[in-house]
Amino acid sequence: MKTRRTAAAITAAMAGALALSACSTPEVAGVEGSAASSVTVAWPEPFFSQNNLRGVNATANANIQYMTNARFFFYDDNLELQFNEDFGTITTISEDPLVVEWSVNEGVVWSDGTPFDAADLILTWGAQNPKFNTIDGVEYDDEGNPLPVADDQVFFGGTSDVMGLVSQFPEISEDGRTLTLTFDGEQSDWLMALGPTTVAAHATAGIALDIEDPQEAKDALVAAFRENDTAALAKIADTWNNGFNFTSMPSDERMFLSTGPFVLGEFIENQHLTLVRNELFDWGPIPHVDEITVRFIGESMAQVTALQNGEVDLISPENTADVMKTLGTVDRISYVATPEAVWEHITLMQNNYGPFDPATYGGDAEVARLVRQAFLAAVPRQQIVDTLITPLQPDATMRNSFAFVPGAPGYAEAVAANGSEFFGAGSNEKAAELLDQARALYPDLPETIDVRILYSTALTRRVNQFQIIQESVAPAGFNVIDAGNDNWGTILRSGDGTFDAAIFAWQSTNTLLLNGRANYVTGGLNNIGGFSDARVDEIWGEISVATDDTTPEVRALAAEMDSLLFHGGYGLPLFQHPGVVAHSDRLQNVSASTLAPTIFWNFWEWELAGS
Repeated sequence: MKTRRTAAAITAAMAGALALSACSTPEVAGVEGSAASSVTVAWPEPFFSQNNLRGVNATANANIQYMTNARFFFYDDNLELQFNEDFGTITTISEDPLVVEWSVNEGVVWSDGTPFDAADLILTWGAQNPKFNTIDGVEYDDEGNPLPVADDQVFFGGTSDVMGLVSQFPEISEDGRTLTLTFDGEQSDWLMALGPTTVAAHATAGIALDIEDPQEAKDALVAAFRENDTAALAKIADTWNNGFNFTSMPSDERMFLSTGPFVLGEFIENQHLTLVRNELFDWGPIPHVDEITVRFIGESMAQVTALQNGEVDLISPENTADVMKTLGTVDRISYVATPEAVWEHITLMQNNYGPFDPATYGGDAEVARLVRQAFLAAVPRQQIVDTLITPLQPDATMRNSFAFVPGAPGYAEAVAANGSEFFGAGSNEKAAELLDQARALYPDLPETIDVRILYSTALTRRVNQFQIIQESVAPAGFNVIDAGNDNWGTILRSGDGTFDAAIFAWQSTNTLLLNGRANYVTGGLNNIGGFSDARVDEIWGEISVATDDTTPEVRALAAEMDSLLFHGGYGLPLFQHPGVVAHSDRLQNVSASTLAPTIFWNFWEWELAGS
């Protein structure tokens, strides 16, 4: 183990939030024998992009990227951070100012043999740094992809606040494998700044600038960012946003290069993809199995049937009463109900000229807020939990905080002060009172207000939630229109104005309080509804520079933000997802984590019985 200041510095930055280990990841024996061993996993949504940093953070992409890309660290199933020093190291050089060094070990290469080095880290830094954008935003197509901009304009789709704090061009070591970043200010999530890198610098520049030689392509990319060459960066940004999106097997291997133990071997659109061994990989734990196939099966009971028939080895479907009952009758499988970090919520659109947008009422923000609150007051959260969740988890409760996970330190205090008690049973009386107040300000408010709700029709629980809400809010004067769609994720990302509210879930990928900022801050990548509150933005600014997000002062700020979100009609938290993981008895060492990538977190430990 190398002696570093890394662990101490990161512990200070995240004090109390998680336990850290700076040890190398454990070695796992390689597979013996010539016959390929294969595991098949079901997942409800298909993969669609190799680049999850471009502003579309989809779990379906992240799962595959986790198995095909090495990284400096990962979370285990105890939510403890594990550092992979076989890949590289992170070293704190200075704390005032904050100077951090990311070093990639010699011998780490992409699956085409090109070294992974500082140029790849420069791409991750530059593409997330808002200083290089020459425009504030772009329009998006029906698939949620940024539309091309003028040839002389630069827009990267995945800007990061923490990267915006690194205004100086990073220092590259003489051997080209170390990148040193100097931060202009403090931010509590700085550790997440450079990871993971899922698209190669030489691939990005090679495609964008039509350069065949990998080193020449990397040099051109580094020069473009160093010199802020707008003409070159415009092409690089377009490739970054759109060049790594695909729904079937690409002909250009540069689109799916890997630094992890697996690389894409087959991809049949809307059916499955298969990962095969990356024979060059030896800078991390080596998987026991040779292939992992991910089949795209959206319907939960269809996943159970596939497991029962031996078509898949591992599933983590939506947990429903039918799923649990059926799993109990299936032979030669193991299953366990387990809580998830995924939590359900409803978000209201405030930027689509619909019923919750001030523009509909001549720009009157107060009228729109009252209409939002009226609708949310009529939503029967407790009935949803009692009907859909309690049968699966008897002690289930409503989630009453946007910022805190139920049971976590600070949750009870936030709930006591954030006004969530106003929204629970689903009160048409409260809703009617609020609509009366709105009509006093805006007499032309319709007697019946249409609300189009987007949700996944492939998930039974979402269908049931929609039906409960539709029936319950009608007496309050809301006509809920079914905007459910199998392709809900694409519609959600596109923000095409065809829905007024959306029921979906967020999944935590780390344990930092700052993890939620993009959901609520003005212009945040996940703030699809267009919510904006100056005080909420100020609070996130204060939380972001706190070296310890567990102090009473920081928790009080988060609780205040909670109350502003409830009062402003952002939407409503509903419940934590009750999870279930089931696998065939032939598959061993399955373990689930409450952070993404959930069931995939220890894929290298999967082993087939008798192998």
